[in-house]
Amino acid sequence: MNVELWGHAVGIDESRIDAPEAEIREQVAAYVAGERRTFDLPVAVPDDFGGSVMDAMASIPYGETRTYGDLADELDTAAVAVGQACGANPVPIVVPCHRVVGADSLGGYSASGGLELKERLLALEGSVERDATLERFVRPTR
Repeated sequence: MNVELWGHAVGIDESRIDAPEAEIREQVAAYVAGERRTFDLPVAVPDDFGGSVMDAMASIPYGETRTYGDLADELDTAAVAVGQACGANPVPIVVPCHRVVGADSLGGYSASGGLELKERLLALEGSVERDATLERFVRPTR
């Protein structure tokens, strides 16, 4: 199924989520509207490396980010392998692969809309903000 986010159709493999399509759409819409910070949707996570990365992504709280290297250290693997698994996430938004960033950049985003959408999602959560002088998003200083 596709969900519309700011003009981008994002594919979510609803066969991985044990909930009606209408419930998935409702929760994603509430998230994008700023009315929901977590999802109450049971996700079938595979019993492999990709599933381990999905579990690690799911543990990143709303409004926070982790680097590919952070997850690689946690999983005793390489950052590139984590990036590849993030790119293969079958349920983006619900399992927040957008919260995984590069050490000195936002990294990539394989969903429709690419980095523009990743920036919008992180800005929604307060993880990045628009730097008017640089015309790009940056991590806020806290």
